[in-house]
Parts: sequence; structure tokens; C-alpha cells
Amino acid sequence: MTHDHDLVLRPTAAQTEAALDPPPGRTGTDLVVETLAALGATTVFGAPGRPAPGVLDALHRTGLRHVGLRTVCGAGFAADAYGRVTGEAAPLLVPSGPGALAALAALQEARAASAPVLAIGGQVTGAGPGHGGPGHPRDLSELRELPDRDGVFRGVVKSVHPVRTQSQIPSAIAEAWTSALTVPHGPVWVDVPRHVLLAETPVPVVTGGDTFPEELPPRPELTAVAADLLVRAERPAIVAGGGVVRADASGKLRQLVERIQAPVVTTSGGKGAFPWTHPLSLRSWSADRHTTELLEDADVLLVIGSGLGELSSGHRAFEPRGRIVQIQADLGKLESHHPALGIHADARLALQALLETVGERRDEAAPERVRAVLTEARARLAAQDLTLEQDVVAAVREALPTGTPSFWDPTVLTCWAWSALDARAPGAMHSAQGAGVPGYGFPAALGAAAADPTRPVLAVSGDDGALHAVAELATARQYDLNVTWLVVGDGGHGILRKYMTDAFGQPTATDLPGPDFVALAESFGVPSVRTSPEALASDLAKALASPGPSVVVLPAVLRMFAPTHLGSE
Repeated sequence: MTHDHDLVLRPTAAQTEAALDPPPGRTGTDLVVETLAALGATTVFGAPGRPAPGVLDALHRTGLRHVGLRTVCGAGFAADAYGRVTGEAAPLLVPSGPGALAALAALQEARAASAPVLAIGGQVTGAGPGHGGPGHPRDLSELRELPDRDGVFRGVVKSVHPVRTQSQIPSAIAEAWTSALTVPHGPVWVDVPRHVLLAETPVPVVTGGDTFPEELPPRPELTAVAADLLVRAERPAIVAGGGVVRADASGKLRQLVERIQAPVVTTSGGKGAFPWTHPLSLRSWSADRHTTELLEDADVLLVIGSGLGELSSGHRAFEPRGRIVQIQADLGKLESHHPALGIHADARLALQALLETVGERRDEAAPERVRAVLTEARARLAAQDLTLEQDVVAAVREALPTGTPSFWDPTVLTCWAWSALDARAPGAMHSAQGAGVPGYGFPAALGAAAADPTRPVLAVSGDDGALHAVAELATARQYDLNVTWLVVGDGGHGILRKYMTDAFGQPTATDLPGPDFVALAESFGVPSVRTSPEALASDLAKALASPGPSVVVLPAVLRMFAPTHLGSE
């Protein structure tokens, strides 16, 4: 009689032959790339620096594609975007020593966005600072020492997987891969000493790499209570965040909304999770007091895939007066801002459980409440003489084909897009919400283009973000990636100007004299055009329809809409 625990996976004849007679000259770097290939990786991101040379040398023996960016942080942003749009773990090669610190901002962004990134770094020592490991002299190790590098990354990534011997490499990477793809997804860190990477290895060729990330279903007693609260509610409302998009749960969200007739607002991270023009859609106007008043007045507020943080609440003290039900895969964000019936679960599985439990609720007044809120929001904007800004948002929307992914730096136009842009599809809009680092948009768009070279990708930056990322024009040209980069140039840091003017009466050190971005792009061999608000839609559409990289420069000073939660209007 055979028991389940007696079952083992037996190697095939080819696997046995490879194990008994591995190719000569293999090193620890071969174990790294063999493991990645066995796990299903197809693309690896990186930037110049050690241990990249050894790993790069091994890459060509596996068939894995390497996309090399010009900066470490840019490579991290590209891997982040690749993970977001594919749902696959994106391998990221990080330099040795302190050079690895340049990836921290990108990994922080990936952590906030639950993007699966598998960062692999090569520490310069194996036995402590100043020691190059067996057979390796001290040479230049002191120049690249970073004591407790794992500790530095531990506060940023989801999990840390140190390696000290070559035999640990396959298991450590497989464990990290599983962690990155277990809900909530996130970045992970694998650190391998340089001498372990570069030494010849007797370890057999890695041929197996199946991993099985665990699902995160809701507790049934909690979804039963939540279903009862929702069906009995008089004024239910829903906040849909990025967790709905990441879980591919938009269809289930719509089914639930239509069953219980509850108005829905999507957060900036949840753009596209619910149809923009649906009668129950409050769109994304979380920065409008009429929207937040409706949410605060709900007797049951269902929050799905959002931590209800600063951006989700419109940068104000959000004070719901009713009962909150929060579905959140990240345990650290569950009830982190407001007491709630907290359901620790993947959004898709939790919504499915609610659909199997909740009864039908009719509320013919709900669409009218939504129309009233949107009418108030439009009227408030109409009173502020913001025609230019609304026309620019409309032009971007007109130019973007449905489903085209877009990646946005922190800019005034991004703040408008968070509230006023119809993303048209789940996961079509991404922005740097976690680390808030300028320079995210363009390299992230390159990562998305590497994931799917058949469709265009849009990046949006201001002067500041463009200067942070301008080196990646060389990457775009080298790999001929289909990314159109919209640079909105106002000669300064627009958001900071606004904040400083509001807080101190005048801006200081916010002017950013920069280059001629059209000429700069063309010096890299990237087609570029200077446009105007009137020509933006056609110029942007033309650039997006042209293969390869392109740059569209819009000289314009855009203003923010007035805050609605500070004093009276």
C-alpha cells in the first residue's frame, strides 16, 4: 500500500544523465540562472556592476533574456512593472556591496504595490568584512563592503534568503520565488557571496523547480457576517483598491456591486477595477469632499484591497461613521487606519465567497446619489478655470488605446489622472505611490514593454522625473522598446511649488532649469516632437502607433484643483 507521504518525484533519464555528467566549467552563477530557468523565468533585469558579469556569462547558456538598464534603480522599476503586468516573479540582478542600495527605492515601491520582484545580489565577502572567501584574495573587497546587507534589505522587502554555499542556491531561490508569488505578492532578496557565485561547482545541473504558492482564502465565518451586514445595510458603499486589480477580481466586484446596489469609488491604485461609466461608479474622486461625505455616511463601508491610506482618503482625516468591512491580503494593512471587520484574504477569493453568500439588495436611489456626487464634482471644477488641465487629461485619454498600460511619475498631471482619468481597463494605470520616487515612470514603462513587445506603453513624467530617468533613453533605443514618453515641462517641480505656495506663501528652490528634451532624445536616436495642448492628442496617438521608442514634450504649466477638505470652498 502506498501512502501520499511515500510519493516522490523521480528524475527522468535526461535529468539523471545531466546530473551524472554536468558540463565542465560551471560556477555558482550557472546554478542561479539554471534555477531561474527551471522556475519559469524568461527575462532577467539588471544594470552594470558586480556580480553581473559572472551571471551574465552564465545567462547565455540558458536562453534567458537579459534586459540591461543604465541605472540600478531603473532596473528595479523595470522589474517592478514586469511583475505587475505579468503576475510573474521578475528576476533583478543587483550589484555587490553598497551599489545594491540604489535598488532600495525601487524595491520599496514594489513592496507597496505588491509587485513580485526577485532581487539577487552578490555580497563581496563570505566569512565577514575584508575576507574574499576561500581562494579569493582581499583585492578590492574593502571598496565594496557593506556590513549586514541583509539587515538593510530586511526592512524593505517581503523576505530575505541568504546563501552561504553553492548547494543552497537552488533551494534559496525557489523559496524566494514562492515567497514573491504568495499573496500578497512582493519583492524578495537573495544574497549570495561573490566567491560562491564565481567558484566552479560540483553541484549537478538544476532541472526541477516547481513551486506552489499558497492561496489566501477568507475565513467563512467572517464572510458570512460581512454578507449579512451588506444585505441589511441601508446605505452601503464600496472602496475598491489595487488589491482588486492584482487579484484579477474586477468581474467579481461588478457582480457584487450590482447584486447589492452599492456605489463604488476606486482608489488611485485601483484604477480600472470598476467601469468608469457604470451608473454606480463614483469614479476616482477620492479627493472630492462630496465623494468622501457619501463614503463617511455609509452605514456599511466595504473596503476591498485597500489600506485606506493617505492617497485613498484624499489626503485628509477620513472618518467613516458606519461599520467597516475590510478585505486585505496584506496583514500589516488590515485595520491599520480604522477598526473594521477585518478579513485577511485575497480579494478574488473573498469576493467569490461573498457572492456565494450574500442575497440580493435593491436600491433604486443609489444611482441618483452617484449622479449627484459627480455633478457636484464637475461643478466645483467648472468654477476654478481649469480648462487647460481637463483638456490635457482628455487628450491623453483620447490618444491611449484601450488596455494600453501607462506608468506615471509624481507630477501635477498624475494627480489629475488619479481622479479624472478613465483607465478603461484593470491594471492600465500605474504610478509611484509607495516610494513616491521621481524617475519611476519611464524605466517602469520599459519593463512593461519588455513583457509584451506587441503593444505600446505610455510613460508620463515632469521635468524632475525626466531628468532622473533620462539615461534610460539609451536602454529604450538599444532594445527598441515600444514606449512613448510624455514629458510635461514647466521648468520646475510643479507639485512642490503648489505645496510650498499653500504652506508658506511662496515656493523656494522649485525651479529646475533643464535641457531641451526634444534635442536630448534625438541625440539618443529616439524620435521626438514638441507639442501643444491643442495638438497633444494627435501627436501622442501618432507616437504610440509608431514602433520603437519616442518622446513627446509638452511645455505647459498645469495647476492642481483646489483642495476640498481644507476650510470652506
